[in-house]
Amino acid sequence: MLLATPHPKTAVNSQLWTALGVRMDRPPCYAGGFMANKIEARLARGLRDLLPEEMIQRQWMIDTIRGVYELYGFSPIETPAVEFLDVLSGSAGEEAQQGLFRVTNPEDEALGLRFDLTVPLSRVVSQHELPLPFRRYQVSPVWRADKPAPGRFRQFTQFDIDSVGAPSEVADVEIMAAMCDTLEALKVGGYIVRFSSRKILNLLLAYAGIEGDQGTEVFRVLDKLDKIGLDKLKLELGPGYKDESGAPIRGLGLEDTQISSIVEFLGTKGETRTEVIAKLHSLFATVEGAKTEIAEIEAISNHLEALGYGSDRVMLDLSIARGLAYYTGPVFEANLTDAPEFGSVFAGGRYDNLVTRFGGPAVPATGASMGVDRLLAALTHLKRVQTSKTMAQVLVSTMDASLTGEYLALTQELRRAGIRTEIHVGRPKKLGKQLQRADRLQIPYVLIMGGDEAARGVVTVKEMEVGREQADAVTDHEEWKEARFGQQEVPRTELVATLKRLLKI
Repeated sequence: MLLATPHPKTAVNSQLWTALGVRMDRPPCYAGGFMANKIEARLARGLRDLLPEEMIQRQWMIDTIRGVYELYGFSPIETPAVEFLDVLSGSAGEEAQQGLFRVTNPEDEALGLRFDLTVPLSRVVSQHELPLPFRRYQVSPVWRADKPAPGRFRQFTQFDIDSVGAPSEVADVEIMAAMCDTLEALKVGGYIVRFSSRKILNLLLAYAGIEGDQGTEVFRVLDKLDKIGLDKLKLELGPGYKDESGAPIRGLGLEDTQISSIVEFLGTKGETRTEVIAKLHSLFATVEGAKTEIAEIEAISNHLEALGYGSDRVMLDLSIARGLAYYTGPVFEANLTDAPEFGSVFAGGRYDNLVTRFGGPAVPATGASMGVDRLLAALTHLKRVQTSKTMAQVLVSTMDASLTGEYLALTQELRRAGIRTEIHVGRPKKLGKQLQRADRLQIPYVLIMGGDEAARGVVTVKEMEVGREQADAVTDHEEWKEARFGQQEVPRTELVATLKRLLKI
């Protein structure tokens, strides 16, 4: 038994502490009224804390995305972070299976942390009697036990949009349209949504003479094309290779003719969707059932055109495979053309058979997921997000304890008018310290009211940014004090209107 050193004021015989096994060389540490060892403040690998500056950016992004999805008529849901292990296992392929976090509960049941939001959605649809089509969005953290790396975490946030019970290709078109509208609303700059179809990839398997059982592995490798390049992709389809660290990458052992057919397929490109579709008809002219599957892709392209999404925003890219095993039809992903190094920031597809794992008939479904963390990192890199260290727009300074009631009334009046306001909650002290706090947190405006201002019925509004900019050009301290940069006196009765005008709200 190991406890902290007893506090000197504790009237307990030292022999008793020795009998209890207390080590007398440890400093005192109290937790909840009980003595305990100090615990090192630390995080598990692959996890991180998000402080206000990061959370404010994320909240802006999430609110913007939510606004687009609700315009499309999607409704929010939430699911537990923990699911039964058999719900998660075997639903998305070997890679996802290896990345599962396994947990147990007091009942010693086999559980796991969700690795995406699609599998829990399928469980929800099978468990509840929901009106179909069921259109939902969800923003929640997910967990994958991947190897941590810079910018790669084991807990991250996804924002999903899905239509369940919608067999028409129009549902897939709507998902892609929502992806475009979301990226436009976030002002990401240049972007491209690329799509293909697992049905087209199944035609490739027939064209290349690849057995169906090996198809999932082929798709997994194709999904890595952007990361590893064509040369390494061919090696992984064939004999395999060693990566930069010397670790062996197992190959699929395909024959040279099969690999050549895949490379030929990946080279089927065009500046417009129409050009690619024409080349597909030519490439798969002898493959049974090709016309029907290509017709679905052509219908999607036509619908996109009718909605105003041309090939400059949504292109048909046959290299899109998506690695997860549950996709059955159209698959899509989005990339930022100004920051391609961040990879896909939005991805998804059709998964018509996932709900059948829980019994009952097949339920058609399609959807997409945005990686909030990755997209935010990209937008930060591109300097397309505003940074802010606090939600407060105004700081009410306090200089006179006798005016505390007036400060509180002023603060509440501003809040009721929709102005985000913080009041200095410490003891009244030097104004300079409070201004320093406002400057450090980038609060735009500080309100100053001493006894003289209160008697005259006015409040001094200090605009921190103006004061900072103009003060930089002044070298004389007395001149700075006299100038009172960025300050104006406002009648108390006109304060709300003045701040709304300044804040443009």
